[in-house]
Amino acid sequence: MVSLFISIAIWIVISGACMAAGIKNGSIAYGILGFILSQVVISLLTRRKFKAINHEMQESLAAGQKKIQHKIHQFQTKPGGNPRLIQKQLEADQQALFRQALDFIPKFEAYKKWNILMGKQIATMRLQFLYQLKEFDQVDEILKNGFMSSPVLSDPLLVAMKMARQYANKDIAGAEKTFKRHIRWFRDDRGALLYGLMSWILVKEKKPDEARDLLAKAKEKMYNETINRNWEMLSNNRAKSFSNVGFGDQWYSLYLENPPAPKQQRVRMNAKGQHRPF
Repeated sequence: MVSLFISIAIWIVISGACMAAGIKNGSIAYGILGFILSQVVISLLTRRKFKAINHEMQESLAAGQKKIQHKIHQFQTKPGGNPRLIQKQLEADQQALFRQALDFIPKFEAYKKWNILMGKQIATMRLQFLYQLKEFDQVDEILKNGFMSSPVLSDPLLVAMKMARQYANKDIAGAEKTFKRHIRWFRDDRGALLYGLMSWILVKEKKPDEARDLLAKAKEKMYNETINRNWEMLSNNRAKSFSNVGFGDQWYSLYLENPPAPKQQRVRMNAKGQHRPF
């Protein structure tokens, strides 16, 4: 909003200066040109600062994720260790990483007043980090305030998060409404996760036939191994074999199901008495 006021002020000053100088024809046009140029300059400078902070945050997240992957690799290649304990340690590390990322939000908000469009981008980041931190009360509050009002600008994972929260709050009708409102905007396989989630909800609600029909529609629009497999399971009355594990981290990030604990490699002794993984 500040940038808008500055641009309007520049418009008025330029128009007034032109009129004071006796330039009556084109004074308004010069004012409009000054308004546009000031908006462009302010937007470019703000985005440059925004990108710098975002780059710093992404580097921090990448470094933290690398450490977590290193721990997973160590656990998988070295014998011994409690899988459940390791899983808890990894979850704690992941939570600390998202908490660290959330601390960047105030840095972004310092530039929100200079660019109206940044407000939604910042709100999106806050929602994602709060969701991963399982701060669901705050997530639900953000969603109640009309977040994601424009389906055209939405991200599939954000829509899935909203549907997951509606399901968790026993608002099945709301989850289905959200699905129908947003799914038509996602082309090809971008909507695969949403089809997978909605069909999962229907299976949980003891509606496997509706889930199968929904997946049949998805199959007509895209090729996705998880979608195809689940359709086959439901078509053969094997609802218990329905699984969205094929969506990987995206699926587990919704916190509807727990990911499997990392497995250690089995080891055997070679001729020299050294451990060697299978």
